[in-house]
Amino acid sequence: MSSGTGEGLSEMICTYGIILGTERYEACLAFYRDVLELPVWFEKERLCCLRFGNGYLMIETGGHARDGRKSNAENPTMLRFNVKDVDSAADLLEARGVPVRRKSFDWGLVATFTDPDGNACELKNAEDPFFARPSQTAERQ
Repeated sequence: MSSGTGEGLSEMICTYGIILGTERYEACLAFYRDVLELPVWFEKERLCCLRFGNGYLMIETGGHARDGRKSNAENPTMLRFNVKDVDSAADLLEARGVPVRRKSFDWGLVATFTDPDGNACELKNAEDPFFARPSQTAERQ
């Protein structure tokens, strides 16, 4: 369904984003900004917006932390980072003190880890054709 502008909602969306409410705000901000090296887009009091691929990850206060990984009932969402090389990226995280669990499947390798609030994150091979950007797929053809 389109609006009076002739555009559908998907054409109206300018930016995609994820808002992550945190209890351990400073630790989570340092994790995503310094450990994962997501560039800061802008900051306000107790809120920081980081560039996250073509979108953003907004870190703000208001979540609940737990030691270890949150259960799916506590947070069914996982932040996925598609990387060029899962093993190299996992090695880098481990060198920065982040415990990483690697799992191999017949369809590929993933490496899971958590942020300081216990939110699940995962590395996945970006070369997987199901997760490649359209321009990457065209370049390979």
